[in-house]
Amino acid sequence: MTELTDATTLTVSLSPVPLVLLADAVTTTLGEARPKPTATTPGQRESSVVAWTSPDGVTETGVWEASPGSFTATRDGYHEICQILSGRATIESDGGQTTEVSAGDLFVMPTGWSGTWHVAETLRKTYVTVTVV
Repeated sequence: MTELTDATTLTVSLSPVPLVLLADAVTTTLGEARPKPTATTPGQRESSVVAWTSPDGVTETGVWEASPGSFTATRDGYHEICQILSGRATIESDGGQTTEVSAGDLFVMPTGWSGTWHVAETLRKTYVTVTVV
C-alpha cells in the first residue's frame, strides 16, 4: 500500500494483506440451524457463517440462511448490504414498501430500517454489515 502522508513524504507498506475467500457461498456449510429469535412463524430457523470481520469490528461479511416463515428485523446502528443467492422472500418495510427478492437481487437496508421478512422458499444471502460510527 502506498500512502501520501504530506507533500514530501511517501510511505510504502511492504507487508501484504491476505485475501479472504469463502469458496462457493451458494453451497458452503453454515453453522448449526437454530430458532430465529424474531420469528413470527413457529419453528422458523436460521444459520450463518461469518467470513470476515474487520480488525476494528466495524464491518462484517458472511452467509446467512433462513427457512420459510416470517420474522421482524430492525437495522439499528448499522447498514446491511445483501445479495440473494437462492430462495424467495417478500420484505415489507414498516413504512409500507413491499419488495420481492430472489436469486441475484442486491439491496441495502440502511440504519433505521425496520420491517418484516416473509420467506417463501429457504433463503440464502451474502451480507455485509457496516456499523455506523
